[in-house]
Amino acid sequence: MNVILETMQNQLKSLTLTEAAKVVPTIIQQAESEDWSYIQFLQKLLGHEQERREEKQMEKRLKWAAFPFQKTLQEFDLNEQQSLSRKQFTQLSELNWLDQMFNLILLGPPGVGKTHLAIGLGLEAIYKGYKVAFISMGELIHTLKTEEITRRSQARLKRIREANLVVIDDLMFMAMDSKEANLFFHLINELYNSASIILTSNKGPSDWGDLIGDPAITTAILDRIAHRSEIVHLNGDSYRMKHRTSIFGEKTVQK
Repeated sequence: MNVILETMQNQLKSLTLTEAAKVVPTIIQQAESEDWSYIQFLQKLLGHEQERREEKQMEKRLKWAAFPFQKTLQEFDLNEQQSLSRKQFTQLSELNWLDQMFNLILLGPPGVGKTHLAIGLGLEAIYKGYKVAFISMGELIHTLKTEEITRRSQARLKRIREANLVVIDDLMFMAMDSKEANLFFHLINELYNSASIILTSNKGPSDWGDLIGDPAITTAILDRIAHRSEIVHLNGDSYRMKHRTSIFGEKTVQK
């Protein structure tokens, strides 16, 4: 029996059914003890292989997304962000805009939940089988500038270009010089009609020209991003400031 079992495991491995090969001894024992039919045995064996493959794919997609943290849409508190209605939130979470290759521009001051919402939508997309890439604007500019000289940057940009959804966080956090603006434009142009983009920013599109610098490039970038887009305004006080902790046990320090 051991020789037969070993042969079966090797055959499963040669067919790249490696997860099934690992559990086949256990499943055979269970099938014998519970008097399974041949069909039940095969369903259990192949079902395990399929389940583990899906789990590994999920793990890989989460790793490649490179989220700085993981916060789901279920953790997003709409009571703290009343500028977004329950209906709007539901529409965003259904991801129909992603199938239509719409872009989302999440605007608002620091601490109102822009990044949380963007990551939550990214996680939801991964759960539904999409490829997602997250990167901050500062990281993106550095990665674009070093693409020709480092494999790490090449690999990061390859994943971004192959993604169905690209999240660019803190879009206008830093001003760009002409070279950086040009590199950014070319990436946006590559993603146009191939992926949806979520942008978070504390400045509206009307202010982007001051930070990008070049009016022509700004117009070209806006033209591609805004062609199919939804602008979501998140207002209110900073969640982090409202819920901050203090070493003194109080919200303020008295002099």
